Amino acid sequence: MGTVIMHNVASVDGFIADKNDDVGPLHDWYFNGDTPLAEVDEDDPGYDHSGTGSGIKVSRVSAEYVGSIWASIGTIIMGRRLFDLVNGWEGRPPAGDHVVVVSHRPKPEGWHPEASYHFVDDVTAAVAKAQELAGDRTVAVNAGEVGGQILAAGLVDEVAMDLVPVVFGSGKRYFGSIDGQHLLEDPHVVIQGEGVLHLKFKVRR
Repeated sequence: MGTVIMHNVASVDGFIADKNDDVGPLHDWYFNGDTPLAEVDEDDPGYDHSGTGSGIKVSRVSAEYVGSIWASIGTIIMGRRLFDLVNGWEGRPPAGDHVVVVSHRPKPEGWHPEASYHFVDDVTAAVAKAQELAGDRTVAVNAGEVGGQILAAGLVDEVAMDLVPVVFGSGKRYFGSIDGQHLLEDPHVVIQGEGVLHLKFKVRR
């Protein structure tokens, strides 16, 4: 099975959005470089797989790091709130071939039947389904409440954070409302981009 990585862009005080789900300047680094990050879709060359809009260009070092992560992803796990906010990226995720949505509500009726999106109501079942779909590829878990629950369940192998030099003070936390301490190893990836610091930690077992 592939590695389960919890990943998100975050402020230095650990928020992924404000209380209104506005990411503010957290994604500015996606547009401050000269190296395209979006993959090219041979069937639709104009489509941007980043999920953040067209024109995405980052620094060379960020492109190499983030591009390698995106290329490794087989399945993304997301919560229903994010699914609703972005409308599931219209059935075309920013990376990988499959998406597992943790939700007590089913997939919206008639919503992109061609897309490999699977709705489950339990985080353990979500990880199991995601790993089945991903095979040897990476399972990427979006941070937030669902990501925190998956970490607390002991199902995350690595934590990856793209830290942006901004302090939010309040909002939606990277680890959600997780309780207790969860130890990580020293970071084995520390990469300075333009307007972002890429960090990756293994979860201590």
